Amino acid sequence: MIDSLADIAPDFARYVIEFPFGDIYNRPGLDLRAREIATIAALTAMGNAAPQLKVHIEAGLNVGLSRDEVTEIIMQMAVYAGFPAALNGLFAAKETFAARTAADQEHAA
Repeated sequence: MIDSLADIAPDFARYVIEFPFGDIYNRPGLDLRAREIATIAALTAMGNAAPQLKVHIEAGLNVGLSRDEVTEIIMQMAVYAGFPAALNGLFAAKETFAARTAADQEHAA
């Protein structure tokens, strides 16, 4: 992402990394797992942030969320953000899970 914005908005690319991950994610009070739950829920509820949602689903898996937990987080958002947003989130999760499975199989071979 930083490289893709280098020619048009390098400072913005830096802000996108520094503020959330340097300032917010390092605050006390929530562990990374809880922060990823909140982020997955928020991005799902937005309904229009599939690329960012996929990144945070992957991050959630990396900090200990199971695929079932990710799916439940997204399904919960149907109540508050509507079925279209939850469906978009589930499709993003499905793609992320498939890519992760493929990568795991490549590493195992």
